[in-house]
Amino acid sequence: MAEFLLEIGMEEIPARFLLDLSQQLEKRVADFLAEERLAYDNLSAYATPRRLAVLVHGLAERSQDVSTKAKGPSLKIAKDAEGNWTKAALGFIKGQGASQEDVIVESIKGEDYIFVNKHLPGKAADQVLSGLNHVLEAMTFPVTMTWHDYETPFIRPVHWIVALLDQELVPLEFVGVKSDRISRGHRFLGHDVTLAKATDYVEALREQHVLVDFEERRANIRQQLADLASAQGWQVPVDEDLLEEVTAIVEWPTVFYGDFEDKYLSVPHCVLITAMRDHQRYFYALDAKGELLPVFISVRNGNDQHLANVVKGNQKVLRARLEDALFFYQEDLKHDLNFFVDKLTNVNEHFKLGTLADKQARVGALISQLQGDLNLDQASYEAALRASQIYKFDLMTQVVGEFDELQGQIGEIYARHYGEEALVAQAIGTQYLPTTSGGALPNQDAGALLALADKLDTLFQYFKVGLIPTGSNDPYALRRTAMGIVEILLDRGWELDLLPVFKQLVEDQEGDQELLKQLADFVWARVAVHL
Repeated sequence: MAEFLLEIGMEEIPARFLLDLSQQLEKRVADFLAEERLAYDNLSAYATPRRLAVLVHGLAERSQDVSTKAKGPSLKIAKDAEGNWTKAALGFIKGQGASQEDVIVESIKGEDYIFVNKHLPGKAADQVLSGLNHVLEAMTFPVTMTWHDYETPFIRPVHWIVALLDQELVPLEFVGVKSDRISRGHRFLGHDVTLAKATDYVEALREQHVLVDFEERRANIRQQLADLASAQGWQVPVDEDLLEEVTAIVEWPTVFYGDFEDKYLSVPHCVLITAMRDHQRYFYALDAKGELLPVFISVRNGNDQHLANVVKGNQKVLRARLEDALFFYQEDLKHDLNFFVDKLTNVNEHFKLGTLADKQARVGALISQLQGDLNLDQASYEAALRASQIYKFDLMTQVVGEFDELQGQIGEIYARHYGEEALVAQAIGTQYLPTTSGGALPNQDAGALLALADKLDTLFQYFKVGLIPTGSNDPYALRRTAMGIVEILLDRGWELDLLPVFKQLVEDQEGDQELLKQLADFVWARVAVHL
């Protein structure tokens, strides 16, 4: 049994695509081997920003011989009245690479058909593997590039290919690059490495400061974060999406940390965390009480040499972002709540749908309508009603203008600052929930009522002006909106017949019966998916 290595080296692959492409290459190689009848034990896939690789373990020396029986036309079509082979039969025989003497007749459900027995001899493994260029040609990508005179698109320009069957080089060529046994180490810390055999791959690259195993790199970073937290007495929450992203942008990870001025801690912490995590790919740290510390944690693609300079550079970049955040926050606090609420009259939700102020008014009316059916406690109803009068105001703030992913969260923080009751502020903070199917939901009735009314209004208004999802096209995420309606109702245990709700909206806002049917069918389809 043999070991086979295929490595495709290229310019840096965007982090968000790396794992999917690694899995695609692994599957395509597996499918290729199955189609070619070349047996193996298992596959290992490797991926770094500069390479995709597959190591095939326990590969057979030859593909399997196979005898097959190809079915042709029925005998009455295959022969004419004189018993001669027809053009249909002769075409079938020729297409199978057979002769007339190879034809046999078998009966299927009382009717005779002609067949040809075929024997396909196996091929040597290296002969089979030289066809892997077709696997690379068949790969699909969310974005592609072409370069030089090559018309075959790929995720990034290919610079080297390694194809080794044990110690032997397997000849193949893709986009003008011929296979070799030379791989490349870390861009700055390593050198080219000549592989004597396929099984040398992982350790040979490790010596050149490349951890080719994605999961090993992920675990390595996780452990470095844990070691740092332990040494400093910190808590370091590990965001799994961020961990996956930084794993995809480094080949030799080194965790380091730096600090920033305490003055920035006056900014809402969700803003600081977003600036670090989403904009800079930094982890953050908490003290023993769970309070945010003025430090950031990053992962370098390299070793610990000259780390002080790296820290200073990252501090400089982060300081600029935090300075902007502090400025926006301070500018926002110069104004009262009504300043932002009044601005909603000048901003359209969509050019066909009126202003955000109009939406708030509609949602308030819908909350009153829903309360008649749900009969929630008075405090929750009044909190939802009050929230509906202001809940989009944070869209007018400078902080949300810069950090739009914090809409709702900033609304809750500012609402508390402006003296709104806790239930009102919480309802504003959870208005967009759930943001994903099965995601977090509003945890109190006031917030659930506001979120429900908001989603019902959104669904109705977009359907009313004809912005209805078709096929896979759903630019306004209305399927997610409808699923949110279903999940809120189920989570709160509210028994609400939506048909009368939509019927009332149709009557109040000059809709028609076809619109009512479209809405009902759309929401019911989401119920069916959920159940």
